[in-house]
Amino acid sequence: MNVLFVLTSHDKLGDTGKKTGFWVEEFASPYYTLLDKGATITIATPKGGAAPIDPSSDSPDAATEATERFNKDAQAKDKIANTKVLADINPDDFDAVFYPGGHGPLWDLTNDANSVALIEKFDRQEKPIAFVCHAPAVLKDVKNEDGTALVKGKKVTGFSNLEEAAVGLTEVVPLLLEDMLIENGAHYSNADKWAAYAVQDGNLITGQNPASSTLVAEKLIEALKKA
Repeated sequence: MNVLFVLTSHDKLGDTGKKTGFWVEEFASPYYTLLDKGATITIATPKGGAAPIDPSSDSPDAATEATERFNKDAQAKDKIANTKVLADINPDDFDAVFYPGGHGPLWDLTNDANSVALIEKFDRQEKPIAFVCHAPAVLKDVKNEDGTALVKGKKVTGFSNLEEAAVGLTEVVPLLLEDMLIENGAHYSNADKWAAYAVQDGNLITGQNPASSTLVAEKLIEALKKA
């Protein structure tokens, strides 16, 4: 069971002067859920090298059992510090791909041609493709073979407009995930703010927020069992 994790290389939160990156919980929980089931995990980013961690996700109030395990895991930290270059990745080598969120992907992975091509290849091969929180934004330009948006007519979720407003970043982010998915023809749904919620439609698995990361990983494992 070879699973590719794709993380952001972007660390600037718009023009706020603050840092962003990937959200630790959304990496750590699925990482350990899959690792403990025997998965071999490779991590890639657009630029390769160190993937930036969103400082807000590394704070004590965002800590979970999985993030505390990550903080003590030298091997996992080494993987984050030395990610592969996304352009060098061959989708044929993997059984599934997983994109953790954080605000970083909104700036780089939404417009990354290598990421778009990679997701399209996984989808054509009917392999599981999974995204949590802000990560479904990377589906913005992903297309079906007929040129329509991949998410068109699909049940999806992701970080809601209400959640973006609650963290005060509605005017900072380059796009509102919920709006983009709906504009692309997706059947978007969400639970209450910060509630765990994940949706699966065929091989496409999406989760709403950090609390949903374990649900997404569990659905991904079930999808891999059926593959």
